[in-house]
Amino acid sequence: MKDTKITFFNEIRNGDLTKVEALIALTPELINSKDDRGSTPLILATYYNHAHITDLLLEKGAEIDAKDASGNTALMGVCFKGYAKIAEKLIEKGANVNERNAMGATCLIYAVTLNRMEIAKSLIAHGAAIEPKDARGNSALDHAKIQGIPAMINLLENQ
Repeated sequence: MKDTKITFFNEIRNGDLTKVEALIALTPELINSKDDRGSTPLILATYYNHAHITDLLLEKGAEIDAKDASGNTALMGVCFKGYAKIAEKLIEKGANVNERNAMGATCLIYAVTLNRMEIAKSLIAHGAAIEPKDARGNSALDHAKIQGIPAMINLLENQ
């Protein structure tokens, strides 16, 4: 099983849909397994911007809000990376836009800090709270001010 799991995670990183499908067919419990860093298949597929594998995993029942060892979800990862289409897909499928990681950061804090305007707008439109503060006591608005992003400050102040 360990070799199969390693192969499965490698094929997700490589974006090989055919091999990922075949491995799921043989070992369905791989869907919500975790690698050595605590990442789930969905977290890796989204982090590597593999929309086709993301779709497959969601269709097969992947836990959308599963967390890695640092408490990050797939949605947090794409907010960090800036993959707006995958972020929208996860949001539409019910990902929790207000989930927090081990440092108290939210998806919106990641989107704001990294100036991912399209993602920030989508998160807010789907109920992301602006007020929560991370472990350092900073909210999304605080992060926009720290980063000096006027458009993001404007977006957040007008909610």
